Amino acid sequence: MLGGNVQLAKINHKNISRLILCVALLLGIIFPAAALFVSPAKPAMPEIQALFPTASSISEKQGEPAIWTVHQGEEVLGYAFETNDIAKIPAYSGEPVNMLVAIDAKGQYLGAKVLEHHEPIILAGIPETKLWQFTDQYPGLHVKDRIKVGGNASQGTIAIDGLSGATVTVMVMNVAITKAATKVAQSLGLIEIKKGIIQPLSSIKLDVFAKADWQTLTGDGSIRKLYLKRAAVDEAFMGTEAEHVEEASASQKQEMFAEIYYALLDVPTIGKNLLSEADNAWLVEPLVKGEHLLVLMGNGYSFKGSGYVRGGIFDRIQLHQGDEAISFRDLEHNRLTDLAIEGAPHFSEMSVFRIQEHYEFDPGASWQLELLVRRQTGPIDSLFTSFKGDYDMLPKYVDTPAAIMPEPERSLIEQVWFEKRYEVVALIIMIIVLLLILFFQDVLVRHPTFIHNLRHGFLIATVVLVGWTWGGQLSVVNVFTFLQSLMGDFSWDLFMLDPIIFILWCAAAVTILLWGRAVYCGWLCPFGALQELVNQFARFVKIPQFELPFAVHERLWAIKYLILLALFGVSLDSLAMAEKLAEVEPFKTTFLLKFDREWPFILWASLLILINLVNRKTFCRYLCPLGAALSVSNSARLFNWLKRREECGTPCKTCATECEIQAIEPNGVINMRECHYCLDCQITYFNDEKCPPLKKLAYKKNKYKEQQIDAVNVAS
Repeated sequence: MLGGNVQLAKINHKNISRLILCVALLLGIIFPAAALFVSPAKPAMPEIQALFPTASSISEKQGEPAIWTVHQGEEVLGYAFETNDIAKIPAYSGEPVNMLVAIDAKGQYLGAKVLEHHEPIILAGIPETKLWQFTDQYPGLHVKDRIKVGGNASQGTIAIDGLSGATVTVMVMNVAITKAATKVAQSLGLIEIKKGIIQPLSSIKLDVFAKADWQTLTGDGSIRKLYLKRAAVDEAFMGTEAEHVEEASASQKQEMFAEIYYALLDVPTIGKNLLSEADNAWLVEPLVKGEHLLVLMGNGYSFKGSGYVRGGIFDRIQLHQGDEAISFRDLEHNRLTDLAIEGAPHFSEMSVFRIQEHYEFDPGASWQLELLVRRQTGPIDSLFTSFKGDYDMLPKYVDTPAAIMPEPERSLIEQVWFEKRYEVVALIIMIIVLLLILFFQDVLVRHPTFIHNLRHGFLIATVVLVGWTWGGQLSVVNVFTFLQSLMGDFSWDLFMLDPIIFILWCAAAVTILLWGRAVYCGWLCPFGALQELVNQFARFVKIPQFELPFAVHERLWAIKYLILLALFGVSLDSLAMAEKLAEVEPFKTTFLLKFDREWPFILWASLLILINLVNRKTFCRYLCPLGAALSVSNSARLFNWLKRREECGTPCKTCATECEIQAIEPNGVINMRECHYCLDCQITYFNDEKCPPLKKLAYKKNKYKEQQIDAVNVAS
């Protein structure tokens, strides 16, 4: 062993028994503590009553989607529903989080309460009070709001705080809440989802004006005309009861029935040319943002109608834009008496109508003027038909913003990966660096100081970035979840919910296939890296090391396999129970919760870390069920790049003595099920000052050279 190690020749059976008893007692403390966090399913009705304290009645859950309707007398207070009935989305455990969500009659969130979940991080880790704090962020928001977890609020998006250590869980919860609420609100008619390209409203260029006469404005399309002959009107009523009512004679067919000129008066070039400066200012200046003026000038058939009364609607004209039909009342009407523009014809009636802002009229978009023509067929009966005139605003009069392509609604997986994109890139870079180290290991190990510093730097990055920052610690629970999924309805979606874990598993799978489990355990496992760094510090400050004889050490390997078998057996009956028993792994305490939990878990994790001050990677060697699970597939590896010589083990035992996790057996064979690929043995293998066979070979070469030199000297 390296300096400071103390080899024990004998191990007292009583001491070993005491050690095993201490471990058992600690596990006995931890597992009951984990059981305290079991969250049984809660009934929905008490939660509904709490969210609607003034309710007088609550209906049965009914309809599609299934909802409870809550009343206070005859008034509807709101609605309640369970997310599992509408948006059943698997969370990190593979099971959905069922929540009760309540909204008021206008679609505003009143609350969200967790009824049932199977999340291991919540069952044994994060207190449920923190989960309640997360759902308490929804009251006051509206179902039409786009809500995301974490990050900063952006245009059209509201950001709510996540939950450290359970990011995937709360992101799934948010999607379930918003998706279910949207479906309910749509079914109740509370919201209407707008789809497609969003075109912001154009604005009229108030500083653009050009002097023009009537001929110019009508010629370039600034003012449009709807012109109807009597023949066209008669033709429109053909085949109806009004076909011969007020029908024109043959000589009258080509006569004008109606002539209406129309435009937007608040366009400066139109309004300031049509009217006097005073009249134009009197009409335009009172307009508020979003309001516009429609000017109509007509002869023949009246667009106002003789039946118009004060307080009523002008029933012969409408303005159409998109799906909106705009009618006008007398309060929105002003009569014009004369025009100031040169060359204008005489009109029998002229009016200006105000388009109110709530119509969201877009002056830059196409619109139509509709004229309704009515014919009386009886004392109170009549028929009508309509004629439309198109209007397209000249681009020189308006500023039209670029259309907004709405950001496509990301799926939950896309959303998670987008939020973690920087972490994903950084992790992939780390994996590429590791692959380069492995491919060029024979070159790097010839420079011991460099490879040691490189490895220690990589391990620090694994602990700080992969472990504490990104929460990227694999667990035996992941293995059980994967096996359960294979036996059920397998879907990659479940495993891609956490990008860091997914990439690490991909990296582990590739390295296991190529080199065995040693690469992951030795380089990418945050807890393994933390243990090694603690032990490295202990050796640096000369803390004596404690090692077991190889015979005892070899037998203790079996413990982790027994733990794995026990957990696997439990998982076949209850994955939730297996997740709680898997607290034998201190990963969650150390990296996900950062020691923010109950004292038994902190004590257990601290013990497993501090023991590395005197014994390297104790947990990895003897207790880690994840390492045991990865070792099962170790025989399938394709490459064996750790070089050995015939002399290794017999008689040379240098590498076996220096291997700090005792993965080299006395006969010199490297046990790849226990190796962590630290490359120390390869440093020795290529070092002709440490490797006895190399030293012997170097001695022979030097001796031969000396003999050659002596022979040359004698000959001369």
